[in-house]
Amino acid sequence: MRRESSRPRDDWAAVIESQGLAFHRSAHPEGLTRPYWDESVHYVFTMDEVLALESQVEELHGMCLDAAEYVVAHDRLADLGIPPECRAAVAQSWRRRDPHLFGRFDLRYDGTGPAKLLEYNADTPTSLVESSVVQWFWLRDVFPADDQWNSVHERLIDRWRSLTLPTGPVHFAWTNADETGEEAMTTGYLQETAEQAGLTTVAVAMEDIGWDALNRRFVDMEHRVMRTVCKLYPWEWIVAEPFAPHALAQQVSMTWIEPLWKMLLSNKALLAVLWEMFPGHPNLLPAYFDGPRELAGTSGYVRKPLLGREGASMRIAAPGVEVETEGGYGAEGFVYQEFAPLPDFDGWRPVLGAWVVEDEAAGLGIRETSGLITDDTSSFVPHRIHG
Repeated sequence: MRRESSRPRDDWAAVIESQGLAFHRSAHPEGLTRPYWDESVHYVFTMDEVLALESQVEELHGMCLDAAEYVVAHDRLADLGIPPECRAAVAQSWRRRDPHLFGRFDLRYDGTGPAKLLEYNADTPTSLVESSVVQWFWLRDVFPADDQWNSVHERLIDRWRSLTLPTGPVHFAWTNADETGEEAMTTGYLQETAEQAGLTTVAVAMEDIGWDALNRRFVDMEHRVMRTVCKLYPWEWIVAEPFAPHALAQQVSMTWIEPLWKMLLSNKALLAVLWEMFPGHPNLLPAYFDGPRELAGTSGYVRKPLLGREGASMRIAAPGVEVETEGGYGAEGFVYQEFAPLPDFDGWRPVLGAWVVEDEAAGLGIRETSGLITDDTSSFVPHRIHG
């Protein structure tokens, strides 16, 4: 694994916008000298490294499914901060194995040892368009003789084809609260993969979904019954909304992508559960619910809110390091994970976003930060496989 410089394409901004990354300006904070999509640099991997990462990611995913079973079987949902009124529905969703589509692991990896799990974005993963489409076309334009860890697009189409869904169109829902356009473009891309799989689709804003009280069904603006919904709207938000009781009651008669049981995995409490179940596993960092324990006196720790996003409301306490980020997360609680600083490549620190479609590793996206915490200022950089 190494970091290399490369000359950006002359018309790179227009090219990536035409490929669906129209939000690369709006989703990135203003005033930064570095663009969100940065093809002036990229990472190079060997095939052996990628094959090893694929194996580790699939093992991690299997461990996460084991953790979901453990949490449900031992009635540990309260430890995850899941509200009492929806715990039974979450457990039932898991027991039914309601179908799932995809997720993204965030990993620490430097090419010299096993990847370390930082978190699992299992419900509403983003960076999808840039991982699946934009960096693939960059590779074809700039390094056509090389390969890339990237079968996300094909696997998404195959997964849609394999699903047995209720009759009627698949509704793809985003929220108007997203002012950057990232969510709309990501759901639009997912909608395109479903259409390529032969499904009939409809786009809808979450705010435009209605409730038919007579027939007790969700409906869209055209009063069509919604039987399958693919949303980039977190379940922890849905269960806090006034329509939450209807959504929970519709778990059997509707298909939700991602399913309700993903609340068990899209939660940093998962890190502590995994360490309980698999202590010492080479792909895990020690993590605890009740405080940093021995980490406070050794390597240091990162305090992570159970439902935090984009690096907000985090605290790093380690020898010579004291960092805390702003944010309104943490009401549900925190986990304390060993501090393992991201590797330094020319002053930049990458996080590997490894994609899983259904239960198989499918590809890689990389974001870089100059600090210790990846947040909304971090840039996406492409990668290739050489040799």
